Amino acid sequence: MKALLQRVSNARVAVDGETIAEIGPGLLVLLGVGHMDTEQIAGRLAEKIALLRIFEDSEGKTNLSVLDTGGAALVVSQFTLYADTSRGRRPSFTDAARPETAEPLVQALVQSLQAQGVPVRTGEFGALMEIALVNHGPMTILLEA
Repeated sequence: MKALLQRVSNARVAVDGETIAEIGPGLLVLLGVGHMDTEQIAGRLAEKIALLRIFEDSEGKTNLSVLDTGGAALVVSQFTLYADTSRGRRPSFTDAARPETAEPLVQALVQSLQAQGVPVRTGEFGALMEIALVNHGPMTILLEA
């Protein structure tokens, strides 16, 4: 699994021009699922996301997690994180899990984040989505599990 985390002031996702989910301060999590991923991997990655200290404390140091700040997560499935651009000019996505495998694992990560106390909103799996965000920092981190 790959998760591209963006620390945000706010973020929202729309489908067909209609906002389906939005959060205030927290994390936008763009999530890619690979062939070898499992529910255990999803759980470990969710724990890392929930506890990663990338928010500033009162002294301006990145000592706080999304849990510490009371922030939320907006999780959006994005198979393109598995793009292979090593040959040619057209990305290959053969390393990404098929939708019937990926969707339950995205849900497993969402449920694990919620179980740890992170409020979670989601995009719509497989839909053409428009994502708007204000990246706070900017702070963008790629996690691979």
